[in-house]
Amino acid sequence: MTISNTQNRNNSFEKGPIRPPSEAKSLLIRLTRNCPWNKCTFCPVYKGAKFSIRDVEDVKSDIDTIFEISKEIKELSFKMGYAGEVTNDVIRQVFSGGQGYNDEVKFIAFWLYNGAKHVFLQDANSLVMKPPEILEILTHLKERFPDIDRITTYARSATTARMKPEDLKMLREAGLTRVHIGLESGSDTVLKFMKKGTTAEQHILGGKNVVDAGLELSEYVMPGLGGKELTVEHAVETARVLNQINPHFIRIRSLHVHEIMPLAKDVANNEFSLLTDDETAAELRLFIENLDGIESRIVSDHILNLLEEVCGKLPEDKERILGVIDSYLKLDDDDRLLYRIGRRAGFMRSTDDLLDDGLKGRAEKIRESLEISVDSDGEDALRELMNGYI
Repeated sequence: MTISNTQNRNNSFEKGPIRPPSEAKSLLIRLTRNCPWNKCTFCPVYKGAKFSIRDVEDVKSDIDTIFEISKEIKELSFKMGYAGEVTNDVIRQVFSGGQGYNDEVKFIAFWLYNGAKHVFLQDANSLVMKPPEILEILTHLKERFPDIDRITTYARSATTARMKPEDLKMLREAGLTRVHIGLESGSDTVLKFMKKGTTAEQHILGGKNVVDAGLELSEYVMPGLGGKELTVEHAVETARVLNQINPHFIRIRSLHVHEIMPLAKDVANNEFSLLTDDETAAELRLFIENLDGIESRIVSDHILNLLEEVCGKLPEDKERILGVIDSYLKLDDDDRLLYRIGRRAGFMRSTDDLLDDGLKGRAEKIRESLEISVDSDGEDALRELMNGYI
C-alpha cells in the first residue's frame, strides 16, 4: 500500500537546520535562509552560509506541497480503515523502509500524528521579511490548514525594535502567535564582546513591541555568557532587562563552547574564561534572584542545561526554583560530580536520580573510565560529553 501520487511527483520542500525544542512537533515552513546578522561568536549555526529571503510564491508552493502530501497520507489512512486519522499503524506504514517514502513524507506524517496544530517559521529571523509578504504567507497557510492554532518564529530584537506596532498586530491577527528572541544577555559589555549586534535598550524595546502587539514572547537567556570576568554583571543586567520586558517565557540555554564556534578562539587565547558547572549554577541563582515584578514562566528545556527542574511560573514558583539550584549546590563534592556526569551523558534529569542505584552506578562507571575525581580537573572531559548535543 503506497502513496502513489507522492511517489510520482517532486514532493520536496525546504526546511532550515534548527528550531526551538518546544517546536519539536511543529511543521517547519522556511521563509528565510540562514541569518541576516550571523556574527554572534557563541553561535555555531549558519556560519559561512549566505542569507536570503525566499520568494513568497516559493513559500506558498511549499505549503501547497505539504497540503497535497497531507491529503495523500490521510487517503492512506482511509484505505487502512482509520477514517483519515494518522494512527500508530499508519505511521509504521509510512516509516517502514520498504515503502520508499522520502523524509518529507515522513516529516508530514509525524506532524499529522501529533495533531497538525503547530507551525514554526524558519530560519533565524523570519520577521525581517516585509510584513505584507509574511501576511500573504500566513493567510495562505491558514487557508490550507485552518485548524492550525499556533504559529511561531525566531526574530532578532533589533528587528522587532524597529517594526511598526501595527505591523506586528497585523501579523498576530493573521495567525502569528509567538515570537522567540535570543536575548542571551542584558549586559551591553557582554553583548558587544559576543558581537550580538544589539543593545540592552534594543532588547527592551524589541521585547515590549512584541508583547504590546498581543503576541507571546519567549526570551532566551544564556548562563555563562559573561565568563568568569562578567558573571555578576551578566546575571544582574539580564534580569534588569527582563524585568522591564515581562516576557511570557524565559528559556534557559546554558553556554557550551564547541570548537566550531568563533568563541572557541577567545577561549584558546585566554580572552574568555569559561565557568564551571558550579559557577554557572551560582550565576543562574543570582539571575533568578534578581527577577522581580514579572509574571514570566521560566523554562529549562535544553539538554545543555545542568538543572532541568529550574522551571516554573513567576512569582509564585521563585523560591521553589531557587531551592532546586540550592539542592544541587549543597550536594557533597562526590555526588555533585556524579550528577554532572549523569546529566552530561544524558541519563540524569534531576538530582533525585542520584537516589537510583542503577543510574548512580552508571555514572560511577563513566567516572572511572574518564579517570576523573573531585580532586582532578574533569571539566574538559565533561565538556567533551556535551559536544554531541551541538
